[in-house]
Amino acid sequence: MHLTRASSEADEILGEYYEAVHVVQRDSPAALQSLLDEPASGMWLAYIGDQLAGCVVLRRMGSIPRAAECKRLYVRSFARGQHIATLLLDALEEHAQNHQLDWIYLDTYDDLKPAIALYEQRGYQRCERYNDNPQATLFMRKQL
Repeated sequence: MHLTRASSEADEILGEYYEAVHVVQRDSPAALQSLLDEPASGMWLAYIGDQLAGCVVLRRMGSIPRAAECKRLYVRSFARGQHIATLLLDALEEHAQNHQLDWIYLDTYDDLKPAIALYEQRGYQRCERYNDNPQATLFMRKQL
């Protein structure tokens, strides 16, 4: 489900994500809404039945023309192994293409081996640091 307005479900799963990967720089609900108001940005929630299973956020980048950043990709433990992350990335990349974006960037850290493997399978390649995220140790991008 593509969100255009922040919601309690979005806050709930983002809070869980922040705790799971020990995120220091967290978005407030107001910051999330501001992001959702930006052209070409968005958030997607995935469900299995009526259970919230995962999320991902796309943020248009001002510093790199025709580029956006994939953020907050997270799948709850009960839903792992069911291709939820793949479906979320499909929706994000399709949205980016529909908004004439050429690149998707992301950052992560070395301990998230399954996520890195997924990104590599989808064609993301390692690149130079593009932001000042103090927790990130690995930077990737994909040309759409």
